[in-house]
Amino acid sequence: MATTPATTPFVFRLIGAMALDPVTYEEVEADRSATGQALLVVVLSSVGAGIGARGLGSGSIESMVFISALSLIAWALWALLTYQIGVKLMPEAETRADVGELLRTTGFSAAPGMLRIFGMVPGAAIPAFSITAVWMLVAMIVGVRQALDYQSTARAIAVCGLGWVLALAFAIGLGLVFGPTVS
Repeated sequence: MATTPATTPFVFRLIGAMALDPVTYEEVEADRSATGQALLVVVLSSVGAGIGARGLGSGSIESMVFISALSLIAWALWALLTYQIGVKLMPEAETRADVGELLRTTGFSAAPGMLRIFGMVPGAAIPAFSITAVWMLVAMIVGVRQALDYQSTARAIAVCGLGWVLALAFAIGLGLVFGPTVS
């Protein structure tokens, strides 16, 4: 009689991802059925950014939708750049990864971004966005280190940092060109 390994419940995976637990990232990397969960995390994080941005002074529905969409696009670009940089430009000898593995781990690394919703509390937007940005970067480093089988955390830092800077510059550019005006 064949048995299938038990998977960790979604909520516990979220907690593990936010706690920067490498075992959680290894589990979601290996679990092809976790792709939908990873996408859900990214969407919830993006929506959290849109709602939390109300605390930055723009509470219109248009602004919330725009910021949510921009957050989603920035994450997708960051994940794509991370894959290209990590697998094509800076692999280690042990690096073996497909796009799905990296999307699952980077998707769960967006879990701290869900806390950006607390930016809607008066005076909490800048701390909420600042803390979660750094937290998401560190989570991305852990996820990328696990997904790309890096032995070197420094290499994961370089890959994620470069991808983050490029994606952030792109997102700022999109925001300046297409974003709603702030009065």
